[in-house]
Amino acid sequence: MLVKFEIKLIMIICRTPFRISFFGGGTDFPAWYGKYGGSVISTTIDKYCFINVRNLPNFFNYNYRLRYFKTEQTNNINNIKHPSFREILKYLNFENQNVEIVHNADLPALSGMGASSSSTVCLLHALNALKNKYITKKQLSLDALKIEQQILKESVGSQDQIASAFGGLNYIKFNKDLSFEINPVIKNENTNKLENSILLLFTGLQRKAEKIEKIKKKNIEKNISFLENMNSITSEAHKMLNSNLNLKLFGNLLNEQWKLKKSLSKSVSNKIIDDIYLMGIKNGAYGGKLLGAGNGGFMMFVCNDMTKKKILKKSKKLLNIPIKFDNIGSQIIYFSKTN
Repeated sequence: MLVKFEIKLIMIICRTPFRISFFGGGTDFPAWYGKYGGSVISTTIDKYCFINVRNLPNFFNYNYRLRYFKTEQTNNINNIKHPSFREILKYLNFENQNVEIVHNADLPALSGMGASSSSTVCLLHALNALKNKYITKKQLSLDALKIEQQILKESVGSQDQIASAFGGLNYIKFNKDLSFEINPVIKNENTNKLENSILLLFTGLQRKAEKIEKIKKKNIEKNISFLENMNSITSEAHKMLNSNLNLKLFGNLLNEQWKLKKSLSKSVSNKIIDDIYLMGIKNGAYGGKLLGAGNGGFMMFVCNDMTKKKILKKSKKLLNIPIKFDNIGSQIIYFSKTN
């Protein structure tokens, strides 16, 4: 007896940017801004998470195939080990459907660039497209926040999900009613000046951000004065970006932000990171800070071209990552349907 075999395939590729956070990290926890309000300044960059999804043909003996740094094949959605991929598939009602998910990225995970939230946003976007559903950037952000904070109950802030969905250089305000507002920085002179001043160095250290963020979250009430100062610095930096940007003053604010960030938890920094930071400042950087939760990942400096060259000579063992700002956010870059 012949079994009729039909292939109806849709393949989607979604591209979602990583982000650099300048100011306000720590004030984007709901536990904080629900009481006091919060704000961050961040930008997405031209380094991306890529996820392609497709309907699996029915000749495979499994319903789900996932490929990231591991490969998973299973018939039962509850047996998927990747927590966010599993919960996103369940959230979007992909039970008993044949789906393949393949993840790739330009930068390593656990490095302070918002990679985890970028992949969450990316998969939500791709799977909605697989169902022929259009999703707004705001809804994409809200769904990513729900997956990470409410369903997975991860100790993460709210800036990364919003940044990767919307894209661009933004001042993001978090309100006490747990809503958020996006205020793009659209003055091209300042945007170009800031973009050209950034030097990114990979420390070679990778860490799980959630462990560090959990400590910060636990200490929120102890750190009220530090977090209030962060809010003030973020507001000052926002005014600067919307007027005449002075990179030296901007760098000074970054230095203040870094000192405050280190005050939130002893696990934010270590001797290797402190030495890299001091090396950059001694060689003329206007300011700098470690990106992400802390204790590893990328060190960012703001400096002129001459200083960049000096720092790179002193840090030959560290990988330099040239970047440009991304202004698009998460987008579907490929859609193919075969009947």
